[in-house]
Amino acid sequence: MKQKEISLNIVNNKDNTDIIGDDHLSWSPDTPLRADAFDIDDETKISLIQYHFKEIMLVLGLDLTDDSLKGSPNRVAKMYVNEIFSGLNPKNKPEVALFENKYKYNEMLVEKDILFYSNCEHHFVPIVGKAHVSYISNGNVVGLSKINRIVNYFAKRPQVQERMTVQIANELREALQTDDVAVVIEATHLCVSSRGIKDVSSKTVTSEYSGKFKEVETKNEFLKYLGKL
Repeated sequence: MKQKEISLNIVNNKDNTDIIGDDHLSWSPDTPLRADAFDIDDETKISLIQYHFKEIMLVLGLDLTDDSLKGSPNRVAKMYVNEIFSGLNPKNKPEVALFENKYKYNEMLVEKDILFYSNCEHHFVPIVGKAHVSYISNGNVVGLSKINRIVNYFAKRPQVQERMTVQIANELREALQTDDVAVVIEATHLCVSSRGIKDVSSKTVTSEYSGKFKEVETKNEFLKYLGKL
């Protein structure tokens, strides 16, 4: 079959994703991964992505002999595996060590304005936002930087903001050994602001509350710290 015929078949065999748009057709707190996602090592993944991204650039008509472009396939491949999608690999999951709450601090601890960069799994363009996290100790505490690392671990993968919110909350509940956890995320999605409707002013806000944070008084106290009340 000739190249032109192959291209025509690809166009004519489009599925219904364009009709569906950005609707979320299913929901799971787990990132959709194949069972064999980690059967090949990172170096092999980089090599494969480099090859395929080079092919994409060629299809777009770019001249890969140009000094500015010839290294792009390798740069993109390394960035995908080692940086912006590194949260897909469980080996990069941050280890969390708990410490005895020697100060007997029994009020909520709030870590707010945790900056993160993620990518929309529908269009693979950036999501930029801030996460606000709180927990009430059940006798143990965790180093503050670990909370930031947990947020960024789940951000560094193709994401849906609702899923990311739940993933962070679930991980914190398990790591901190307490149900008293709250997570609020507010973010700008470039799939909204740089394409499609091109709305540059809107933000998306998601939340997850559990334990004592489901009580109105505790939730409102948390939201006051965030300046939301």
